[in-house]
Amino acid sequence: VQLQASGGGLVQPGGSLRLSCSASGFTLHYYAIGWFRQAPGKEREGVSLISGSDGSTFYADSVKGRFTISSDKAKNTVYLQMNSLKPEDTAVYYCAASPIYKVTSTIRPYEYDYWGQGTLVTVSS
Repeated sequence: VQLQASGGGLVQPGGSLRLSCSASGFTLHYYAIGWFRQAPGKEREGVSLISGSDGSTFYADSVKGRFTISSDKAKNTVYLQMNSLKPEDTAVYYCAASPIYKVTSTIRPYEYDYWGQGTLVTVSS
């Protein structure tokens, strides 16, 4: 199982970015994919998750209405569209995967078995 996160960069407040998480070695249908972020000096926090089986999505309150998670099963890839970015969204973003039965809607890091490397998102003017 491998996960490859990409798409980070520098963006001005109010701007947008789309992160991608490319999965290999497993089929999305049986897994949940979560996005997490970790800012300097802070704990890793859950941002969003999507169920590979039925497409159910969940979001942290801090990103609801601004971020959208989606998947392309043909490409085995999950996306995180981030709009109306704020300086407090600055962090290293990670994607992670776990069998669907192991995760809950609370998006807790300890529920996820497989992790990709992070991609840095910096929101600054």
